[in-house]
Amino acid sequence: MVEKPGIGAEETGLQRLGGVWPASDARLWFGREILPLEESLIHFLRNNWRNEAEVEDLLQEVYVRVFEAARKEIPAQVKPFVFATARNLLINRFRQRQVVPIESVADLDSLSIPASEPTPERGVIARDELRKLQAALDRLPPRVREAMLLRRVDGLSRREIAMRMQIGEGTVKDYLADAVNMLSDMLYREAEIIRKNI
Repeated sequence: MVEKPGIGAEETGLQRLGGVWPASDARLWFGREILPLEESLIHFLRNNWRNEAEVEDLLQEVYVRVFEAARKEIPAQVKPFVFATARNLLINRFRQRQVVPIESVADLDSLSIPASEPTPERGVIARDELRKLQAALDRLPPRVREAMLLRRVDGLSRREIAMRMQIGEGTVKDYLADAVNMLSDMLYREAEIIRKNI
C-alpha cells in the first residue's frame, strides 16, 4: 500500500499524525472510496462463499481490515486492494475450517479482479498443481487415501484416525508414510518426465 502519487495531504484533505491517519480522516476516505464498492463486494462474497448467512459478517470484516490498513497508509489502487482483502479473508476462512475444496480455490483464482499478486501465470500454475495433486490422490489405494485425507484435510491425530478407521495407530503411521512416498513418487516422477521431454 502506498499513498496515491501526486496527491498530497492538502489535496486529499487528510492530515497524518505520528504515522497514522486520524480516524475522522480515514472515515472520510472510507466513505468516499470504499462504500461505493459495496454492491460489487457483496456480489463477490455471495459468489465465493457458500453460507449466505455469513456474507454480512464477511463484508463487515473486510471493511474493518481495509479501514485499519488505510489508517496506516492509503492504498494506491483502492478497488484491487479491497477485493484482494476480501479474497484473503475467504482463503483464511477456508483454512480455519481445514477443508479447502479444490473447486473453491480454483473459483477464487479465476475471478477477473485486478490485483498486484499473484500473476495470471502463477494462478494457472497453482491450479495445475492442484489438479495434479488431486489426480495423484485419486490414484492412492482407498485406505491410504482415507488416512491421508483425515490427517491433512480434517486435521485428525493418528489416534483419532485409528479410531475412525478401526485400525491400529501403527497401521495409520504406515498408511501416512505410504501416502507421502507414493505421492512424492507420482508427482516428482511426472515432473522428471516433463523435464526430460523439454
